[in-house]
Amino acid sequence: MNEFEKSVQSKRNDAVDSGVGFVVSFGFFATIFVMATLIHYLGS
Repeated sequence: MNEFEKSVQSKRNDAVDSGVGFVVSFGFFATIFVMATLIHYLGS
């Protein structure tokens, strides 16, 4: 058995971590998209 499999640092579910990462990155790009859209319509 691998040495790292014996002493696991985090026993949390990986699906939760990947879901949080997806939501955070989606929110970041959605915010940039909304800001760019507002600048486009306010500038024209």
